[in-house]
Amino acid sequence: MVVNQEINLIESKTVDTSESKHWTKIRHYEKPDYTRPLLEIPPQAKKSIFSRLCFLYGESLAKQYFPELERTLKVYYAHKPLERIQAEQDLIPANRFTEKDVILITYGDLLYSETESPLATLAHFLQKIPGFQKTINTLHILPFFPYSSDRGFSITDFHTVDPKLGSWQDIENISDVYQMMFDAVCNHTSSQSVAFQEMLNGNPDYKDIATVYRSPDELTPEQRQMVVRPRTSDLLTQFQAIDGPIWVWTTFSADQIDLNYRNPKALLWVIETLLLYVRRGADLIRLDAVTYLWEIPGTSCANLEQTHETIKLFRDILGVVAPGVAIVTETNIPHEHNITYFGDGHDEAQMVYNFALPPLVLHTFYREDTTALSQWARQLEFPSETTTYLNILDTHDGIGLMGVKNILSPKEINYLISRAREHGAFVSYRTGENGQEEPYEINTTWFSALNLNNSYEDLTVQIKRFVASRSIALVLKGVPGIYLHGLIGSTNDVDTVIKTKFKRDINRQVIPVTSLSEELKLPNSKLSRLTECFGKLLEIRVRQRAFHPQGDQQILTLSSQCLVVLRVAPNCEEHLLTVTNVTNQICHLEIPLTELQLDNSDSIVCATPEDNYWYDLVGKRGWRVQQEKISLILQPYDVVWLIPFVELERSIENHDFSDK
Repeated sequence: MVVNQEINLIESKTVDTSESKHWTKIRHYEKPDYTRPLLEIPPQAKKSIFSRLCFLYGESLAKQYFPELERTLKVYYAHKPLERIQAEQDLIPANRFTEKDVILITYGDLLYSETESPLATLAHFLQKIPGFQKTINTLHILPFFPYSSDRGFSITDFHTVDPKLGSWQDIENISDVYQMMFDAVCNHTSSQSVAFQEMLNGNPDYKDIATVYRSPDELTPEQRQMVVRPRTSDLLTQFQAIDGPIWVWTTFSADQIDLNYRNPKALLWVIETLLLYVRRGADLIRLDAVTYLWEIPGTSCANLEQTHETIKLFRDILGVVAPGVAIVTETNIPHEHNITYFGDGHDEAQMVYNFALPPLVLHTFYREDTTALSQWARQLEFPSETTTYLNILDTHDGIGLMGVKNILSPKEINYLISRAREHGAFVSYRTGENGQEEPYEINTTWFSALNLNNSYEDLTVQIKRFVASRSIALVLKGVPGIYLHGLIGSTNDVDTVIKTKFKRDINRQVIPVTSLSEELKLPNSKLSRLTECFGKLLEIRVRQRAFHPQGDQQILTLSSQCLVVLRVAPNCEEHLLTVTNVTNQICHLEIPLTELQLDNSDSIVCATPEDNYWYDLVGKRGWRVQQEKISLILQPYDVVWLIPFVELERSIENHDFSDK
């Protein structure tokens, strides 16, 4: 296999990148330029950063370590070209994310080729899929660093691209075309990493890099029982150090050593790593498993104040040296705790994984009832115009259940699990409060979760159901994130799970790119039909300003069979009425215009009633308003996106005028 072949996509680029994000395509210098004036941290930012260090470590240690932090920021800033600094000044925070943003989530090696590196294979394949090549503008490549276990999340070297995948040159070439989300696995490091091995060797530079006990009894049974974590394995793992046996805090596995953030050196090391990622092309930084960042015995060790303060410190730092880079928190916890990672809307994460959405959508399609989903969605709010959700349905891990812990009843969650098991899914557990095990996630692909394998159901119905479910993540406020296997409709890989004994492998199959390419050539194949239907929705979405993450949203509860969402553009000049039939039945739906919160309604409801039409962008037909109602007949799993005809005409006329 060729693993170092460079990726060149510039000439084949078809994604329409927003002018407001043009700084993302200006590369950093390989070496710092110290001939220019050094970074001067603004006084208010300096005060905030120092205050956060004081909160975490006390004033004495804050004074000791602040100069080193300031030096790190100056080094990074010297790598920034002047044109990038100037371009960032055009940033409008409320437009950091727009309707044009669609994020593809993937491992770097899910697609396999005999002639290219996995990263090159991925990039070139995405340019070949009709519908997706014009819509996906952001790639989240899951950890692409050398690792020892956990499919990349037990990293041995945070500063190097795994040579089995490609090189930094590959990553930077991809970032010339796409926005990039990098994984910051800042909770832990591999037991095989240099940092941990040097700690075992007694190197004073790495002292206290992990949370260490000389006896497992130092952590009392009461303290252990209080700890909330997403695993059921032993919390402490024994290792042999130069000066004797030690027991180390391992939240996730014996191979994943939690970093000890009570040591300021660990924090500075992570900050330096984050800035390296920005230099190498990261436009978004995903903080993996950040819920468990700080360990303080006698607490739950989850969602601690220190954890939130650390994220706010990261936000302060990026706000000074890289204001266009957004922080994304990955916290698979109950929804009410998840949204606290927005902070006050201006000081913490700009984007939060919407972990309640996948199980709610799955519940909706299993029950063929939108009640629970509609009630939850009606209460969704953003704390500011600079924050948004990452609307995922499936991930590399599966479908998390913690997001709906206090939204769906235990009975409904058990029903969800039982139905998923009928579809060939597995279930993983975690240690919850009081040390009790509870369901943590359903391990499955999204297509298999919705459709029974080897059933006699027509493929057309299965594809319609799949696309209808995925449309919900497109219409709700936020930015859609799509896992690669959810993009191409993969089915459960149970055979691999049986071999590896690792449940999450059900959704991580490596596919020869030639097999996908051949299937795409067959117009009636599952992949061709699926990509055509789903790709059409994505193409429509990125053109409609009403889907801007900061646009208004109204959830209408008109029928339990349909999710009805009115989206309004931030300037109120565009309205989209989206309707999704979540059932296998024909649905007759009447939508009174009086129920719609129509801003600028005079331009929508024409003076002559017989001229009042709405146009379905998906079905490509008009619907007439009669007696102030839109009467729809929806076939099973139909998706309808209606725009007032006067708005559609106005947008066409404005576009025609702008072209003259």
